[in-house]
Amino acid sequence: MRPTPVEEPPAPGKKTWVQKLGVLVFVLVCFEVGLFLLLFPWMEYWDHNWIASMTPWMRDVWDSAYFRGAVSGLGLVNIYIALAEIARFKRPRPDRLKVPVL
Repeated sequence: MRPTPVEEPPAPGKKTWVQKLGVLVFVLVCFEVGLFLLLFPWMEYWDHNWIASMTPWMRDVWDSAYFRGAVSGLGLVNIYIALAEIARFKRPRPDRLKVPVL
């Protein structure tokens, strides 16, 4: 009886298609959420929601430009994360870097 050959796992630096798809989905979600958080607080729809109408004290916080700016700042952080992931994904593997010969 012969043992069945075991497939070798991919090289440590090599990404499988599932990993690539996961990175792509993560980047798209981060970018879309970031864009939404960046722009939505400054639209007219921001004032028409149930959170601001639940309590009177929340209305003052919700309408504050500081709060809107903080939400937009979170959007910028999400966009930065998406762009950083793209840069990290595009970075060459260490085994493919060319070493200058002196």
